[in-house]
Amino acid sequence: MTKREAVIETLNHRGHELIPYHLDFTQQALEQLIAHTGDPKIEEKLGAYLNYIQYWGWPTEQPDNPGHFKDEFGVVWNRTGADRDIGVVDQPQIEDLEDYHYEFPQFDEKRLRAEYEALVANKGDRFTMAGFGFCMFERSWSLMGMENVLMSMVACPDELDDLFDRICDYYMPMLDIALEYDIDGVYFGDDWGQQHGLIMGPEHWRHFIKPRMARLYDKVKSKGKFVMQHSCGDCHEIFPDLIEIGLDCYQTFQPEVYDIAKMKEMYGDKLSFWGGVSTQQCLPYATPEAVKAETIRVMKTLRKDGGLIIAPTHALAFDVPPENILAMVDVFQHQEKYL
Repeated sequence: MTKREAVIETLNHRGHELIPYHLDFTQQALEQLIAHTGDPKIEEKLGAYLNYIQYWGWPTEQPDNPGHFKDEFGVVWNRTGADRDIGVVDQPQIEDLEDYHYEFPQFDEKRLRAEYEALVANKGDRFTMAGFGFCMFERSWSLMGMENVLMSMVACPDELDDLFDRICDYYMPMLDIALEYDIDGVYFGDDWGQQHGLIMGPEHWRHFIKPRMARLYDKVKSKGKFVMQHSCGDCHEIFPDLIEIGLDCYQTFQPEVYDIAKMKEMYGDKLSFWGGVSTQQCLPYATPEAVKAETIRVMKTLRKDGGLIIAPTHALAFDVPPENILAMVDVFQHQEKYL
């Protein structure tokens, strides 16, 4: 069975011998792992099952402002602090939602197609996805600041509805292009959760976010492809909504946020889970042997009838020791020994 076939089996809730696995790295974590192993090709040798790229804008470093990257939306991302992969927004583009003249950019279709052509050409036997990050809520707060978005949900909902429609309309033709290629699914990234519950609450999510995500999901499902959704934090309140609009797989599945056994029991016949090994607690702080034990526990808890892509719960960050990464991967790669 190929890696692609194994992922499709698990997304269709059919159990099989090997659980698909995946790893994503921040730049710092990958550099540390390469230094630890002395192997510049270590990432590809780890054998992840998923193959995807994620569009969230193409930030370009500003020559007159080192460490600051400007994307095509006009947003400047400051990467001089701890976050060298994304950064923090320096200056909102929309100051007053009730009186603004912001125009969305024309995306670079030639560049987008070149990325998808490279993605497909290098997929091997892996499950392949086009990805869209900073998709709805994150795109809104990158343009106008999170506090302003949250206040606008109450203070000027009509204007915010219009902004969310414009964001969704921006992504729809990009999604059309992605679906022309030989991919297996589409991955959407948009953080809605915090440690307990949704940032904006379930009712505001259902009003502002759900109908736009439903439009995007519908387009993917109309082509017979799988839908994957990333959100950090606690999104359990809207799992039924996500299932209703067509979600196949939810990522990331944090054990310090969810009772993973309970969520599997409640939703595991309709929703697959991607994640499970904590980047918040276990991987940064445990010993390698404890990492192995926790990885085994999570896999045994969630493996029944498929529905699991085992993985760290987020891109591996600089605070995860390379020894712990290798201990986790040892379990991933030698499941017959540990499970």
